[in-house]
Amino acid sequence: MKLKQRSVVQTLKFHHKSKSYYTRMKKISHCKILDIRNLTESTYVLRLEKKDFEFKAGQYLVLNIPGENNAREYSIYSPENVPYIELLIKKITDGDVSVKLKSLKIGATLEISGPFGFFVLRDDKLNENTHFTFVATGTGVSPFRSMILSNPGLNFDLIHGIKYSHEAFDSADYPVNSYTVCTSQEKGGNYNGRVTGYLKENGVRSDSIYYICGNSAMVNEVTGFLEQNGIEPQNIRTEIFF
Repeated sequence: MKLKQRSVVQTLKFHHKSKSYYTRMKKISHCKILDIRNLTESTYVLRLEKKDFEFKAGQYLVLNIPGENNAREYSIYSPENVPYIELLIKKITDGDVSVKLKSLKIGATLEISGPFGFFVLRDDKLNENTHFTFVATGTGVSPFRSMILSNPGLNFDLIHGIKYSHEAFDSADYPVNSYTVCTSQEKGGNYNGRVTGYLKENGVRSDSIYYICGNSAMVNEVTGFLEQNGIEPQNIRTEIFF
């Protein structure tokens, strides 16, 4: 999915058994475009060759069009165990890269490096069948789709804030009872309003670990609300996109 340049804020960075896997700079790979799938007029899924690229669901990569010095960071939208990489991208009117990517032909080559980031599910929590609450706005749903599809049977709820119901990207990939759509500009979702309003009306689960991804205003508001309602900082993980 992903947006433009991004800054990452996380309340907790985990210590992994193989820390270097998550932090070391990976070499640049050259991957061909396999497909461009339109979801809405302005949002599309870019599918790339995977080759030997390995990642943990929730991580992101850095993408560049060869010959240009205009790299962008995109969270990985596809699960870990498929033979390709997908990115969920919103075309921004004045966004040079997102517009150019959309105009490229199948077979064109792009440069990628990574993976990067700590916005992942801890193995020990997965083994304990911990409940996760994912809160996203717009294309901020990207890392959560990767997490959910990479971990069949995951115990989760996904709360997705969008403007219109047709922006519930690939909603069929999620169990109906675990996916809540909050629409701010129409009454076509499960809840009419913002994700913060939904949380305030429905409360929070004290036994859940919260992952939040989207615009900074939403992330900060939801984080503050969770802390005010007794969720410990170590159980709140965030990633902000600007």
